[in-house]
Amino acid sequence: MKRTLGVCYYPEHWPEDIWADDAARMVKAGISWVRIGEFAWSRLEPSPEVFTFDWLDRAIDVLGGAGLKVILGTPTATPPRWMLDKHPDMLAVDEQGNPRGFGSRRHYCFSHRGYREESKRITRIFAERYGKNPHVAAWQTDNEYACHDTTRSYSYAATEGFQNWLAQKYQSTDALNSAWGNVFWSMEYDDFADVALPNLTVTEPNHPHLLDFYRYSSDMVVEFNREQVDVIRAHTDAPIIHNYMGRETSFDHFKVGADLDIASWDSYPIGFLSDRLDGTPDHKLRFLRQGDPDNQAFHHDIYRAVGRAGGNPSPAGGRWWVMEQQPGPVNWAPYNPAPLPGMARLWAWEAFAHGAETVCYFRWRQAPFAQEQMHAGLLRPDSADAPAMAECMQVAEEMAELPNVGTARADVALVFDYESAWGWEAQPQGADFNMFRLAFAAYRACRRLGLNVDILPPDTADLSAYKLTLAPGLMHLSATLRAALSQANALIGPRTDTKDENLSIPTPMGPNIAGLDTTVTLTESLPPQASVPLENGGQFLHWREHLEGDAPVQLRSTDGHPAIVGDTLRYLAGWPDDPTWDMILRALCDEHGIPHHTLPDGLRLRDTDTHRFVFNYAPEPLAWNGTEIAPAGVHWEPL
Repeated sequence: MKRTLGVCYYPEHWPEDIWADDAARMVKAGISWVRIGEFAWSRLEPSPEVFTFDWLDRAIDVLGGAGLKVILGTPTATPPRWMLDKHPDMLAVDEQGNPRGFGSRRHYCFSHRGYREESKRITRIFAERYGKNPHVAAWQTDNEYACHDTTRSYSYAATEGFQNWLAQKYQSTDALNSAWGNVFWSMEYDDFADVALPNLTVTEPNHPHLLDFYRYSSDMVVEFNREQVDVIRAHTDAPIIHNYMGRETSFDHFKVGADLDIASWDSYPIGFLSDRLDGTPDHKLRFLRQGDPDNQAFHHDIYRAVGRAGGNPSPAGGRWWVMEQQPGPVNWAPYNPAPLPGMARLWAWEAFAHGAETVCYFRWRQAPFAQEQMHAGLLRPDSADAPAMAECMQVAEEMAELPNVGTARADVALVFDYESAWGWEAQPQGADFNMFRLAFAAYRACRRLGLNVDILPPDTADLSAYKLTLAPGLMHLSATLRAALSQANALIGPRTDTKDENLSIPTPMGPNIAGLDTTVTLTESLPPQASVPLENGGQFLHWREHLEGDAPVQLRSTDGHPAIVGDTLRYLAGWPDDPTWDMILRALCDEHGIPHHTLPDGLRLRDTDTHRFVFNYAPEPLAWNGTEIAPAGVHWEPL
């Protein structure tokens, strides 16, 4: 499939007499797609049932007439002020019971039925008007679900919706009480209407209560998205997309993706390094202007998997895009340095090497007003080229020269599960236990060895194509994955299959996978200053488990406890630090015949069907097979 570039544009922000020039400059820069409309509700319906679509009609005609394909976003992430007069209780409520106010964006509660109807109404109006427009070649639903902690609302609408959801799930309060263990502390209910949301309790709420609320909240996002998709599909055959976020686990992206054609995400490498990723001060300083060397790749691979959820049959993954790519300094992180020259090019090529169809830069022109005025674009506010423009044009030229590259199936798979992330959020047992961090640590280790990784959903039924599967921290295994793991070369744990679906300890105690004779009998969470030394010189941090059983011991801690047990299927009884992850995975690669490398800090590889791509995230030149690669440099060679 041909790779393309795009850009996010807001015609409502600019005088109409510059639209045609903007469109011509986009085409000259090698841009094919332009995303519009997702924040424009107040300009399209300034008062209830009073519409002013004429300017959007003209904008689409201008952009399409220049040869650009339009991605039209539904405007539901920014309902206009009059909507609150019509639905004053539509605002989400935070965990402390405070309404989230008007004056920015995402000011709605997913559970509010009145707003859900408004969302369907405006989506239907959009779809009826533009569904057959030849210039509208794709659709985006809403914008960045969950941004600003908006998945979980503690409103009256959410309370009522949660009670109904529980009644449907459990059918009786006896069943709910049993599932939640409510005999403990006399928490039993005899009416679903008595079940409150799990906030503002005297001490921690019951863990399965929290987990079910997290499930309910995720389901509301899935329903909200599906309602828009159903409306759009009735009027167009164009693909439908949503732009997910980085390090966001509050809803199940696989379930949302099942209703979409293409997954996309919004990539802000430097903002994420400062704001959302763990790392030592030295690590963050070294990659200050480049972003973490593995964060972008991890999200490329997870959204490639989410794209597969939409019915895409490719064995290597589904359809996916980068809908927003950072081109310069952002405005929202604690600190906002500029990228090294070359990074906007590197980030784009890394996305393409991981199978992206399209990379869209955010945004065309930097806004001189409002909250995002310090967020760089491809143009400065005065319309002169910003530094990333030249890199965008360079990528466009290189794409014309480089044959399209496919996405090769990896040797290694990593299973990721959103529900496990909620489970360990509800019951962390250690202040720093986090599902994303654990999965990302395993992924990073793979990348340091130069490995391709396919990320898979938790209902995967067949692992036979992979030489090695990693499944760390999966709270409870689906029947299909449990059967697949029993036949796979795999490393699971820590904390894999140690709870049931209600966060109770099962009998027999886990993990319970055929062919793995081991049981987790005791768990320890460790403070940052503590560690468990291993016999190979490595160590566990954060987490350590005690095992019993007859599975062969592959590695012990220095105090004699098993650290890794099993044969083809193995259990890891702790959280390795980075050098220990490297030792463990290097040994497994050698055992299973997986080619791997020892890479300098900051150099990363990605193999496609036809080429090997080499990316230098380091701030100094690095060598690969005799070729010196400059900082922020990209090199590719035929396989």
